[in-house]
Amino acid sequence: MGVQKLGQLIRELNVGYVLTSPDTLRGKIVAIDALPTIYQMLATIRDKRGYFLRDKKGRITSHLVGLFNRTIKLLELRIIPVFVFDGPPHPLKLQIIRERKEERMKWREEFLKAIEEGKREEAIKLGKRAMMATTDIILSAKELLILMGIPVIEAKHDAEAQAAFMCKRKDAHIAATRDWDIFIYGCPEAVLHFKLTITPFDVPKATLYRLDDILKALQISYEQFIDLAILLGTDFNPGGFEGIGPKTALKLIKLYGSLESILKSRRLKWKWDVPPERIREIFLHPPVNEKYHIEIREPNEEKLYEFLVEEHDFNKTRVRKRLRELYQAINALKMSRSLEYFLA
Repeated sequence: MGVQKLGQLIRELNVGYVLTSPDTLRGKIVAIDALPTIYQMLATIRDKRGYFLRDKKGRITSHLVGLFNRTIKLLELRIIPVFVFDGPPHPLKLQIIRERKEERMKWREEFLKAIEEGKREEAIKLGKRAMMATTDIILSAKELLILMGIPVIEAKHDAEAQAAFMCKRKDAHIAATRDWDIFIYGCPEAVLHFKLTITPFDVPKATLYRLDDILKALQISYEQFIDLAILLGTDFNPGGFEGIGPKTALKLIKLYGSLESILKSRRLKWKWDVPPERIREIFLHPPVNEKYHIEIREPNEEKLYEFLVEEHDFNKTRVRKRLRELYQAINALKMSRSLEYFLA
């Protein structure tokens, strides 16, 4: 996992700012990488056996419970969420996506076995490795957010690239994701490991990083930063170069100046079908959706109630209560003038 190696290097720079309260994000538009958020819900919201919550038809609802309650909490904290969903996979990522799916399928059998044997704690741990965000899960998450009036944007390919583009364009103030490649795509500012929990700032793990601080600490340019990432391995050249860790990769970039110069020196041999300049171009100029629209709308109370209570068996009383809180949170944002510059 080369991007994790990059993350390790960035963490060691000590340039991150740990968020312990909502103040840093209050009044800000946050482009949230939707898929990791959905996985977070699936990982943490379980029944007594350790399995995912389901409705009477057997459809998984853990993600709906989490998104509904916790998005309302963000609004109450005056944090303005925009959920960015992945589009169709980039053709060069199909292999690694297949590998990840196979890995999850391998763990699924162990997960189901733990459920049957009543081993709840083990089931919860295994479930994190086995869970898959199916098409139905993704579509139901989008439907819920749209009914809540929350902006939903679909990327051309990678949500991280789309979120980074929105931040560079200043349509969003900051991105929130768990993926370090948000910075390879040039995102100026992002929060890593921001957990969409009921009390997201109680556990100080979410950390704010700025690309300028990272580059300054590494003493390299943005283009060299991309080459550094490619050396360590990305989704387009998985695994990176054998035996090359973060510190060695950084030394090579500083010594030779670019990935091409390193390869010309024959210190390393390129082993992937896609040329390095193609990968660099993807990060410098990724395919993105430029025709998105960010707008907080009035929640559709009637359809929200039908969707949650009648279709997915949510508790009537709780949904009514939360709907009132959703309206109150949006009205408070309007009163604070936090929304006026992007309301239609």
